[in-house]
Amino acid sequence: MSKKEIVLLSQTDLLERLLYRLPEIHPKRPFLQIELYRTAAGKRGEDRLERKLIEFSPEENYRFLRNVCLSPDDWKVQMDVLLLTERGVIFIESKNSSGQLYFDNQTSEFSRTDLEGARTVMENPASQLNKNIRFLTKFFKQHKINLPIEGLVVFTSKHCEFMTNPKNIHVCKTYQLIDYLFHILQDFPEKNTRPNLSEIDKLFQKAQTPYIRFPLCQLYAIEPNELRVGIFCYNCKNHRVIRKYKYGWMCELCETIDPLALENTIREYFSLVHKRLSNKKLRQFCNLESPYVVSRLLTTFDFEIEGDLRNRTYQLKNKG
Repeated sequence: MSKKEIVLLSQTDLLERLLYRLPEIHPKRPFLQIELYRTAAGKRGEDRLERKLIEFSPEENYRFLRNVCLSPDDWKVQMDVLLLTERGVIFIESKNSSGQLYFDNQTSEFSRTDLEGARTVMENPASQLNKNIRFLTKFFKQHKINLPIEGLVVFTSKHCEFMTNPKNIHVCKTYQLIDYLFHILQDFPEKNTRPNLSEIDKLFQKAQTPYIRFPLCQLYAIEPNELRVGIFCYNCKNHRVIRKYKYGWMCELCETIDPLALENTIREYFSLVHKRLSNKKLRQFCNLESPYVVSRLLTTFDFEIEGDLRNRTYQLKNKG
């Protein structure tokens, strides 16, 4: 029987699980609730962007690269979407800012005013866009790729309004995205020779730097012993799932049966607590008693294993 692979939870799911495990009076709950709101809103914006990209269908060859992360010479560059075409390359940078948006072309400041009238000065998206263009220009020059480069900032929130527009960069809303992409492509010069997009794609994949995610307790300075223990029930949101003979994993409170309960709780551990797991740590986190049962359960998952039986630790496999 093939072993089951464990992958980390998404940031939105993970913040939800962290809040379920924290006491109601924990001082970081209000901050984490705001983080969850922002992360969920950003994910909805990314989903809207992805659905819009489906409508892009030019006559020439093209391909989209997602979440490109490169780190040459300690210079880390992360790009949301990179559009490769035979005419040129377009960065697509997504932003989820809502409210009234102002681009000051004299001071290069970017700010937003929310529904309550509060004004916040934020990092100008042009800075990130220009940084990526400078990097990619250098990257292409090193690899002898002759393609023009442009950038586009897409504001994905449904509740944003441009009060002023920047002069030196392309910005649009999600519904305008396809028109802007074709407009930028039309401004690229016609080329006599067509580049091999497949080879350029392979070059990016080879140079890709894996994104390192830190466990959330480490990121937010939360002690793991502050978390509620037990196996999470997706139905009643308590941590009272137990291993029931014949039924598998079942919640003591609502009697919901969930065959993935242990697997998802292990995902929680790696996403929340630490990158290394042991039999003892899993028993503590899941509120399980028998080291022999836990040892057998751990053998069903596809881990990197280190140490002898007494000091054995488990890690997620590096897929890079």
